[in-house]
Formats: sequence, C-alpha cells, structure tokens
Amino acid sequence: MKNHLKRIASPRTWLIDRKASVFITRPKPGAHPLEYGLPLGVIVRDALKLSSTMSEAKKVLNNNEVLIDGRRRKDYRFIVGLFDVIAVPSIKKYWRVVLDRKGRVVVIEIPEKESKIKLCKVVNKTVLPKGKLQYNFHDGKNIISEEKARVGDTFVLELPTFKVQKVIPLKPGAAIFLMGGGLSGNLGELKELKGDEAIYTIDSRKTETA
Repeated sequence: MKNHLKRIASPRTWLIDRKASVFITRPKPGAHPLEYGLPLGVIVRDALKLSSTMSEAKKVLNNNEVLIDGRRRKDYRFIVGLFDVIAVPSIKKYWRVVLDRKGRVVVIEIPEKESKIKLCKVVNKTVLPKGKLQYNFHDGKNIISEEKARVGDTFVLELPTFKVQKVIPLKPGAAIFLMGGGLSGNLGELKELKGDEAIYTIDSRKTETA
C-alpha cells in the first residue's frame, strides 16, 4: 500500500487544495471508506491548523494527546471518518467529522459536553449464541447489547466507554442526516418508509424521495 496519492486523484469529498502540491497522505485502510474519511495527519495540519507541515503534525501526535472517540491515536495515516469525535484535552478543544451541504468531509468544533457522545448507525446485526445480538455500525465498531434495534436505527453511545445511552429508531418523524447522493450533508425529517425508498423533507420546505 502506497503512503501517498495524488491530490488530483483524491476523492471529491475531500475539501483540500488540489493544486497546493502533487501528493497528499493516503490513509491506511480502516473502518471508514476512503471518500468519507481523512488521514489524521491531514486533519491536524489542514483542518485543525495545529501544525503547518506534516512533520510537525507527526510531532503533535507523538507529543500530545489527540483522541479519536476517546482513544489516543498517534498514526498520522489513521483514517478519521463520519461522526468521529476528535479531542485535544490539553487545549480543551473538540471537533466532530461531518459532511457539509455539498457532501464534503469537514471538521466542525463542538462543545465539550457534546464530545462525550457519538451517533452510530446500525448497518448490520448478528444473532449470537444464547440469543445475544451484536450490532455492527457504520464506523466499523460493533457492540453486544440487549437493546432492540433494526438496521437503519441509530445508537447514541457514551465516549469513551461506548455505553449505550439510547436508541433512535428510523421511523416517521425522526431527524435524518443524508450520507449519500446529491443531497448528502443535508438535515431533514423522515416522513414515510416505502420498502427501500424513504420520503423526507429538507428544511421543512422540499420533499424528496431517496
């Protein structure tokens, strides 16, 4: 696996200056797909402005406590993706990775209280021996829980323990965040589910079908 890729060939979801140089750090394969994640070094340097060069970013990661979902990460190629929480306790700063209204991966600052929770979408579930349920989330994590949930529901997890605070069911009236398609990055409200189709509103004005 190469350590770099050409900026011009990087995913269109990456909000970067494509003419700044020829190459950019390639994240290691991880829990998030390439188009919905950024390497930690690039986030430290370009998004958080904690360094001006990748060499400095590596020093920041080695010398300071940079937490991703409550766990320290030192690898500058570690992929950080949708809804991951970034924390630098030494400066009391916290961020979350989301999509902007153009579907690009961005990092937004959040208050410390909000940094203690993470939203995880259920993408699969498995029945284990003795009837236990294992839920698999969009970020590669999985937990065994007695909570009753379906694929598409969202778990609200406490960080860094990953204790389940509550489950948000995917049903009419639920708030939704679009993660794909031409409207990715928009917030809306689910109106109706019809098989594989979802009818929803965006900004309480426009109705769309996905």
